[in-house]
Amino acid sequence: MRAYRASILSFATDGESGFGAALEEDGLLVVGPDASGRQRVQASGPYRQLKTRFPAVHIEHLPGRIIAPGFIDMHNHFAQTNVIGSPADGLLPWLERYTFPEEQRFSSAQYSAEAARFFLDELLRNGVTTALSFATCSTESVDALFCEAQRRSLRLITGLCLMDRHAPAGVLNLAAPDRSRSACEQSLLDSELLLLRWHGKDRLGYAITPRFAPSCSESQLQGAGHLAIRYPEVWIQSHVAENRDEIAWARQLFPSSASYLATYADFGLLRRRAVYAHCIHFDDQDRTLMRDSGAVAAVSPTSNLFLGSGFFDFAAADRVGLQYGLASDVGGGTSFSPFHTMLAAYYVAREGHSKTGLSLSPQQLWWQHTAGAARALDLEGVVGNLQPGCEADFVVLNPQATPLLGRRTAQASNLDELLLAMIVLGDDRLIERTVISQAQDVLLTIDRP
Repeated sequence: MRAYRASILSFATDGESGFGAALEEDGLLVVGPDASGRQRVQASGPYRQLKTRFPAVHIEHLPGRIIAPGFIDMHNHFAQTNVIGSPADGLLPWLERYTFPEEQRFSSAQYSAEAARFFLDELLRNGVTTALSFATCSTESVDALFCEAQRRSLRLITGLCLMDRHAPAGVLNLAAPDRSRSACEQSLLDSELLLLRWHGKDRLGYAITPRFAPSCSESQLQGAGHLAIRYPEVWIQSHVAENRDEIAWARQLFPSSASYLATYADFGLLRRRAVYAHCIHFDDQDRTLMRDSGAVAAVSPTSNLFLGSGFFDFAAADRVGLQYGLASDVGGGTSFSPFHTMLAAYYVAREGHSKTGLSLSPQQLWWQHTAGAARALDLEGVVGNLQPGCEADFVVLNPQATPLLGRRTAQASNLDELLLAMIVLGDDRLIERTVISQAQDVLLTIDRP
C-alpha cells in the first residue's frame, strides 16, 4: 500500500445530490491492490482520522499540493494531433483540407505507433487518465493505440472508424485484398475481430465507431447496429449535429429519419454506452430521444469555438435531463488541457444570444470532466473520483505552479474561487504528477520535469 498526505478533492457519489465537490485540506489518500492486484483507493479522508488505521504504510507528504481525480476526456481523435490549429472556413473544409490527408498516413503501423506514443504522452502530461478516442479506418491505427495504452495501463476506449463513402479513397475502409468482401463487409468483420481481441483486456474497451452518418452507407450503419446488439457491453461513439451544413447533408441522405440524431436510432445505435460528440443543433425532441435511449453527449467547446460550429445549450440539456461530459476533441479542439476545455465550456455556457446563457459553477465544470464524465461513460465508481473502490488514477496539482496562478489561488476564500482560478489560469504546468492504476502492486507515476 501507499499513502499520500495533501489536500484532496473529491465529488458526491451517486447516492448524494448534485455534483458537489469537497476539499479535505489536510487529507490522506491510501491506495493498494484489490484481489486481482489492481490498484484502488482503499481510504480517503481527513489525515487525523485515517493516520492510525494504516500505521505500517509509508506516507508521502505533499505540502501545498492538491490530489484530484484523473481527468476523463470523452471525445478526441488521436490521428489529428498534427492538425491542431489548422485554419479553415468550417468543419467540412477543415476535414477535406487537413484531417483526411493526415489520416491517410495511418495505414502505416510504424506511423500509427509513433503518433499513439506522442498522443498518449500528451494526455498523461495534461492529467487525462481515461479517454474515449477515435482511431482511423485502418486496423493498424487501432492496434497501435490499444498497444500503447495497454503499455501505460491507461483506461482507453477506441475502435475502427467506419467510413465507406463520401471521403477520399485513402481514408475509407478497404475491401478484402482478394475482393471477396466489400469495404462495408470487411470493416464490420475487422471491427468484430478487433473487439474480440481488445475489449476487456486490462483497462481497454472497444467502441463501435461510425465516423458520422453521412460517411457510412445504410448497410454499414445497419451492420454497426447489429454489432451493438450482439455486444451490449461495448461502447458506441460518433458525431451528430455539429455543423448546420453537416445536418443538411445528413437529412438529404437519410430523408426517412425524423432528424439527424434519429438516423442513429433507426439503425440501433442509440443506447446506454453510446456517446455522441457535439449535439449542438438539437431541439427538445432530440434531447428527449437521447435521454430516453441512455445515450450521452460529449461536449467539445474548444473545437466548437475554433471551427465556428455553434454553442452547446447547457440549460436546455439540464432542463430535459440529457447527460453530458466534457471533451477536448483534439485536433478540432485546440488543447489537450482539461483546464482549457473547462474554461471554454464556461464561455460557451455564458453565451446568451443564441440560447439561454448561464454560469456553470466551477464545481460542475470540474465534475463534468471527472466524476460526471465517468457517470456518462457508465464507469461511475470505477474512475473519475477518489472514493474507496475507485481505481487509483489521480493527479497532483501545484496551485503555485506559475506566479500569477500562485498569487490568485492564495487569495481564494472558498472552494469555488480556488477551482475557477485553476480553470482560468491553469495549463499543463499545474499538473505536477499523474498517477495511473496498474496491476501487481505498481503505480505508473509521471512527474513533471
